[in-house]
Amino acid sequence: PRFLKNSDSLNIRNGVGVSADGSRAVFVISNTTVNFYDFARFFRDGLGLSDALYLDGSISRLYAPELGRHDGGFPMGPVVGLVVPKG
Repeated sequence: PRFLKNSDSLNIRNGVGVSADGSRAVFVISNTTVNFYDFARFFRDGLGLSDALYLDGSISRLYAPELGRHDGGFPMGPVVGLVVPKG
């Protein structure tokens, strides 16, 4: 997509950025609606990540009780999780 500074295409957005050395992945979901331009600039300028992947648009949801987030909506979309072995 093109990144237009004053675009009115506003949605809750989420994506994942990767550190230059590939050792760290950072998942981001916006708290409010945002356009592609501002979302991409957050990865680049706010987090210092030059590589990022936009995951979806209007179906963005987050379930993270420890953050006080349990976003409602139609139960669909990509699922990303982390599995840590016991021990």
